[in-house]
Amino acid sequence: MSSPGISTDLLARFAAIVGDKYALRDEGDLAPHLIENRGLYHGSSPLLLKPGSVAEVSAIMKLATETGTAIVPQTGNTGLVGGQTPRAGKADIILSLERMNRIRDVDPVANVLVADGGAILAEVQKAAEAHGRLFPLSLGSEGSCRIGGNLSTNAGGTAVLAYGNMRQLCLGLEVVLPTGEIWDGLRRLKKDNTGYDLRDLFIGAEGTLGVITGAVLKLFPQPLGHQVAFAGLNSVEDALGLFNLAASLCGASLTGFELMPRFGVEITTRHIDGVRDPLDTAYPWYVLIDISTSDSAETAERMMNGVLEQGFEAGLVLDAAIAASVAQQKAIWHMRESMSDAQKPEGGSIKHDVSVPVSRIPHFMAEAEDAVMAAMPGARICAFGHMGDGNIHYNISQPVGADKPAFIARWREMNHIVHGLVLAHGGSISAEHGIGQLKRDELAAIRPAIEIDLMRRIKRAFDPADIMNPGKVVSLEV
Repeated sequence: MSSPGISTDLLARFAAIVGDKYALRDEGDLAPHLIENRGLYHGSSPLLLKPGSVAEVSAIMKLATETGTAIVPQTGNTGLVGGQTPRAGKADIILSLERMNRIRDVDPVANVLVADGGAILAEVQKAAEAHGRLFPLSLGSEGSCRIGGNLSTNAGGTAVLAYGNMRQLCLGLEVVLPTGEIWDGLRRLKKDNTGYDLRDLFIGAEGTLGVITGAVLKLFPQPLGHQVAFAGLNSVEDALGLFNLAASLCGASLTGFELMPRFGVEITTRHIDGVRDPLDTAYPWYVLIDISTSDSAETAERMMNGVLEQGFEAGLVLDAAIAASVAQQKAIWHMRESMSDAQKPEGGSIKHDVSVPVSRIPHFMAEAEDAVMAAMPGARICAFGHMGDGNIHYNISQPVGADKPAFIARWREMNHIVHGLVLAHGGSISAEHGIGQLKRDELAAIRPAIEIDLMRRIKRAFDPADIMNPGKVVSLEV
């Protein structure tokens, strides 16, 4: 049976490229791939293809360009802005990279790892560790998200402060273009000034310019010392003061500095199994401090003690607990990484993935709280995130007893309030989750016309037929 816009014969031609076993058409098989994690977008698709090689991806894209068939690349389907979700009411074909999941090579001397685009992040971390190396990207979804998606969204995570985001963690790419042409840019060089940096065009492009099928990733020595602490504070201003102190004392050894509100800690301990508050007394705000050193555990311990001692003396820290074991370190991090999931049992949650200059975080947080509470009395704000790089997940949980659909219906209204303040402080409406479908129109409205025009020119140059993840990031329709 054919689908709107795609004939039965054409579907069969696509299926023949990968074989019937890897061409899924059953509604039950397709269903998990048609909806994103938050349930904001539910798309449609007549076919999901699971190629097993770069050659098969190339053949799929060549046929798609010849026939004007829209292709939506998908890896772990963990994105939060609908970038990996096919459009509703369309006949987009999903291209899944889950079979292309190999670790191709690990070179601990050169500190590089080469992986397929469908390699799971946690497996990349393990492969690096097996060679005494560290791949530092760390996300709550690392057990299911995949390298191609991490690169396509320029993922950040909890270690950006020390190591940078995916753009800084990648040396080279292999990409299949919409035409089916294959660009082999798998270079392992830290210095390569030979023309335009094509790699950076594809990183963060959310699959709108091509399909990332392979990547050369940077590795680092495993830290010999690691220390994690959890501190209670009185205010966001104090958190900023403590961050500046920690950055001064620790330098590059400060690998994480996460901000959390009391409400976030309360719901996480309430709803996430095995999570408990490391401190006996409740405080308005908390920070997780992570220190990693290259020489010894004693150095990490000395640094952490110095940060907390000076923090207490300066009146910035009210209470603190230092992890006494690896298990306790993981438990503290688990609390932080579970904070988003802990909001789900509390009802509707309106999300914001924003960044502002670090020095402006206290001002932004105070102004946003006033504006949100004025617009929605009783709302519960769960603003947490990577204070060290200015990335705040400014999430708003519905008032107790409120109607969830009515609350979610105000998503755009609340976005307008929060994003307006973000822009006023010189920030970004998308720090690490991307644009996708969720923020495409807003991006076009807030960026200078020349910037949007340049994006459209790039899109047309690579994908003039607009078949590569259409409707995401930037629209070719003016």
